[in-house]
Formats: sequence, C-alpha cells, structure tokens
Amino acid sequence: MNLRGSLRRLVRDVGVLAFAVAVGALTLTGAQETYPYPQDLFLARDLLIGAAACLVLVVFRRRHPVRVALVLTLGTLFASSSWGAAAMAVFTVAVHCAWPATAAVTGLNATIITFTFTQIDGMTRQERTEAITVFLLGYAVLVVTGLLVRSRRQLIDSLRERARQAEEGQRLRIEEARHLERERIAREMHDVLAHRISLLAVHAGALEFHADAPAEQREAAGIIRRSAYEAMEDLREVIGMLRAVPGRPDAADGGPVPEGAAAGRGDAERPQPALTDLPALIEESRRAGAHVTLQDRVPEPGAVPPRIGRHAYRIVQEGLTNARKHAPGARVRVTVEIADSGDLAIEVANPLPPGPAFDPLPGAGAGLLGLRERVDMLGGTLEHGPTLDGRFRLRARLPRPE
Repeated sequence: MNLRGSLRRLVRDVGVLAFAVAVGALTLTGAQETYPYPQDLFLARDLLIGAAACLVLVVFRRRHPVRVALVLTLGTLFASSSWGAAAMAVFTVAVHCAWPATAAVTGLNATIITFTFTQIDGMTRQERTEAITVFLLGYAVLVVTGLLVRSRRQLIDSLRERARQAEEGQRLRIEEARHLERERIAREMHDVLAHRISLLAVHAGALEFHADAPAEQREAAGIIRRSAYEAMEDLREVIGMLRAVPGRPDAADGGPVPEGAAAGRGDAERPQPALTDLPALIEESRRAGAHVTLQDRVPEPGAVPPRIGRHAYRIVQEGLTNARKHAPGARVRVTVEIADSGDLAIEVANPLPPGPAFDPLPGAGAGLLGLRERVDMLGGTLEHGPTLDGRFRLRARLPRPE
C-alpha cells in the first residue's frame, strides 16, 4: 500500500474511533442519568469494556467484520459505553459484506436494543418508545450509508474493470489490424515482386548459358541471375518478418511465407548471411571505394545463433548503405562485440558530412525503420543519430537467446 493509501486508511480509522467514543460516551451518560451504577467499580468496568470494544473495532473490523459486529453487539448487554463501537461495526458490515450478513447483524442489534430498553425501570412507555425509535433510526442511517458506500465502491471497481477490458480490447484490435496489414503487404510483395524476380532470374540464366552470346554479356547475365536469387532470399526474409506474429520473433526466421515464395530454390542457393560473412561485406564496400574499418571483437562468430547473426549482418549492411548515401568518402568504423550482459552489440559510425544540412532523398529513413522493426522483434534496442563529437552513429543491441 502506498503512502497516500495508508494516510487515507489512518484518517478513516481515526474517524471511526472518534465516532465510537463519542456515541459510547453519550450512551453511558444517558444510562447514568436514567439508571446510575450503585458503585464506581461498575462504572469502571463499563468504561473498560467500552475501551476494549473500540480497540477490537479499529484492529479487526476489516479482516473479520461479521465476527467483530456479533461480539460487540453482545457486548452492549454488559456495557453501555460499547454501543458506539457496535454501531460502527454494523456500518462496517454494510460496507464490506453482502446483504444477508448486513440484515442478520442489523436484526440482532435491533432485537438487543428493544430488549435492553424494555428491561430499564423508571422509564415511561412513551420515553421507552422514543429511545428505541432514536436508536433504530440511528442504526438505519448507518446501514443505509454503509450500503451506499459499498455500492459506490462496486461501481468504481466495475468502471475500472470495464476500462481495463476496453483498453485491452483496443490493444488487441490494433495488433490484429497491424497483423492483417502485414499479411496484406506480404501477399502483395509475393504476388508482384517474387514473380517478376523469378522471371528476371530465368531470363538472365538463359542468356548466361546461351552459346552464341559474347562472354562479356554472359558474365553480366550471371551477375544478374545471382543478384536475382539474392533478392529472392531477401524478399523471403522480409515476408517472414511481415507475417511474424507479435511475441513470436522466430516466425521471422523463415517462418510462414506465401506459398511459392521459396519455389525454385535448391541446395545450390546461397545460405542466409551470418556474422561470419561480415568481412566479405566489408571487403565488398571497400571494392566499391568506401573507407571501412572493421573491429570484430566476437571471439567465436560462428557460435552466434544464425538468427542473431543474420540480423547483425543486415544492421551493418544498412549502416554502410547510409554512410555511402549521406557521407560519401567518409571513413566508416564498424564495431561488433559481446557486451558484458552477453548481448551482441553492433555500432556503425562515420563523420557527419561537412556543409549545410540537406533535404533527405524521398523514402530516406525507411531502412532505419526496417531495422527498428527487426530489432523490436528480437527484443533488442536500436539507436541512431548524430553525436556530440560530430559523427553519425548507428548502434544496436541484440539479446542473447535464453
């Protein structure tokens, strides 16, 4: 329980105790005027019982409301000062218990009130009737107030539960809508791109092995054919990510894909990229004219799970692409290491290009959004942006599998 709730509870307990003491004092005063105790010892006993009743009320009324109410109600037969505690016990039952328990406790109190006043000598019939009526009306007010408090609490709890269910339902609807949209995009990508890439690979393969084609054309056709197969692999992975169900990141690792998306693939096709393929990726960028430095601090790259290694490869690939696009000629540093937590940490950094800011190309940033989607599916983190020392840094952490 927080501090605010504890203070509210303390204030309520103080109020209940004050009411019980005040009503008990008034009842005892009235009883002394009507039927005084013959000795001070009896008065002391009455006060002691009343004090014990107030203590029991404050300490146990929430945990055992019905038992406390029954005990304190019976205590009124022996001490006039315990009437206030008994009345608040009935109020507590009305707040915390169901209607049958409230009716039973209230009926017992009404019976004892009537019995008590009928046993007092020296009261006229009218005085006795008025006293019983006042006590019963007081109890009725307490019971009705307790029932209203109980109804209000139940209403608040019901509204909170409905709000929670509505929020949960909205979250599920949003997730379902996102999943359906991903399914739609995956189908369209397969229907449009996979078909055209397959045709491109077939025609390029035919030209590559055409006997009458010049050697230069056959070599170019071979490059096109291999690139087409690589594009099919990339498309397969993207479709798998799009169709992955939230909470099941392994669905992106070659999970459900549209029928036919993997058609035509055989054992001769290249495998998915892994962490061990990073040096080849760096060398490819160097041949294209980039100045890239690789700091590979992973002791055993081959021991990294294929799913983690593949996404690490894609992160570095996107970082190099961004560097070539936005900072051509800049020196790029790629760092891959195992963090103290066991996560795989990837960082691609390059100096910011000199000169004024420029407008990004249409579609710029889509690659970074794709990376964030990858990292989120794995439960990792991704950061990108300029640093204080004038660099652009792309940093990701991929958690180790449990």
